[in-house]
Amino acid sequence: MNQTLQQAWREWRRLVVFLGLMLVFRSAVADWMVVPSGSMNPTLMEGDRILVQKMHYGLRLPFTTVRLTEGSTPRRGDIVVFESPADGKTLVKRLIGLPGDSVALRQDRLYVDGVAAGYQPWGGSFEDEMVAEFREHPHLLRRERIAGIDHPVMLLPGRPAPRDFGPVTVPADSYLMLGDNRDDSADSRFIGFVPRRLLLGRATRVVVSLNPEKYLLPRADRTFAALQ
Repeated sequence: MNQTLQQAWREWRRLVVFLGLMLVFRSAVADWMVVPSGSMNPTLMEGDRILVQKMHYGLRLPFTTVRLTEGSTPRRGDIVVFESPADGKTLVKRLIGLPGDSVALRQDRLYVDGVAAGYQPWGGSFEDEMVAEFREHPHLLRRERIAGIDHPVMLLPGRPAPRDFGPVTVPADSYLMLGDNRDDSADSRFIGFVPRRLLLGRATRVVVSLNPEKYLLPRADRTFAALQ
């Protein structure tokens, strides 16, 4: 048996080492994530495969949340992949509230430190790419501007949703996350503030997008698209 194991190791060691290095790389350096829901529409679509820079907020000890380096400071507007403080699930949302910020929603209008976000109609069109759940229901696309940061949001008039909350003050070393699909997102309104140690990385690009309602055909205009 010992000789059999030694022979198997000689034959398979290169593959085992390669797979081990790949797991370490995906855990600590960079990875990809499949977007499972529409909580970040219109920025992210169901079926997007997004690139996640895991070293962006600091190099972590592989397979842990222990940070070895400080990394970049999380910024308002970042699209962040993190572990939910409620149940440990991996989520992707937009960072809205920084430590010390006072954040509130009033009928889907965002306020940070008492200053209301500005809203303008958004010229982009995603109707052909959206899944039927949202495409066939009334929806509004807006460009939200808060503290000099612009990004699109989607509102779903008539759908029951927590359109009012706060004001709440973001604790030290924590962040408030919201989905761009404001009326269909399980974000900090439900899971609370996200500690920095749970930030897994920053999503920077759509690698490929496979439409789940069209036999997983690629959405060609989203391939290698940079995220806003």
